[in-house]
Amino acid sequence: MDEYIISVKGLNKQINKKSILKDVSFSIKKGQITGLLGPNGSGKTTMIRLLNGVIDESSGEIQVLGKTPKEDGAYIRSQSGIVTESTNLYHEMTAWDNLMFFSTLYGIDDKERAKQLLIDFEMWEHRDELIGSFSTGMKKRVSLAKALLHRPQLLFLDEPTNGLDPEGIQMVLGYLKKLNQREKITIVICSHVLHQLEDICDAFVFIKNGELIESGTRRELEEKYLKEVIVRVETGAEPSKGTYNGFVYEKVDEHVLQFHLSSKNDITPLLKQLTSESWVHGCEIVNRHLDALYFEIGGDKHE
Repeated sequence: MDEYIISVKGLNKQINKKSILKDVSFSIKKGQITGLLGPNGSGKTTMIRLLNGVIDESSGEIQVLGKTPKEDGAYIRSQSGIVTESTNLYHEMTAWDNLMFFSTLYGIDDKERAKQLLIDFEMWEHRDELIGSFSTGMKKRVSLAKALLHRPQLLFLDEPTNGLDPEGIQMVLGYLKKLNQREKITIVICSHVLHQLEDICDAFVFIKNGELIESGTRRELEEKYLKEVIVRVETGAEPSKGTYNGFVYEKVDEHVLQFHLSSKNDITPLLKQLTSESWVHGCEIVNRHLDALYFEIGGDKHE
């Protein structure tokens, strides 16, 4: 039986008589990286605050680490690392002094852990510089280090890649994957940038306008929503216009053909036929990306 570290059932939250979350239910397995995804204003940050007991639900049930956030929020927060869009660091202190200060608050004395985290996030050489002099991306990396000081069981990240350049995004996401594998930490990542998370997450929870529109693993979502498989093939073959072995296709570029298949099982015979006629240098399913699945599930392409 799978062990769920987070369980949400029929969750509702109203603020100032406005409904923020409506009848939301999902579960997260221990050790998973889960993407809590949706457009800005969909209720993702409110969900994180509810899971940590910072605010109370209006109705419904929440279990985190076998506890109820409303009653045991302090315990849940002691076992969690949290990184919000505001970094919550002291700007008049250095990066190192910030980590030492928060280590004291966590009740730990592990300078090696702090050093290793700064090294991992490529901030060790900046340890004696004031946080106030850092770029947004540098602050975000120190904030991530701070959240991991006490070796939490859970890590909540709210838009963790905001303010990072492409190299910084790749570095942070790569480190989070290694951290998850090494320390078995359960990670929940809130984001509206779906394509950044499709290769790091084990499962996804999609929220739109405060409502759960779908949840599941990538494979589960593909099996449910990928009704047509669109395959782009780089090949020297030049089939007759419009159809090829019964498959509809269009030419999208020189030596690039796009085929419309009924299932992934059609890919192998298609490639076998193409390679019997000419070279094939690449093949990609172009509508299996997370963005495409989100739109199939019910996302708004204009958001």
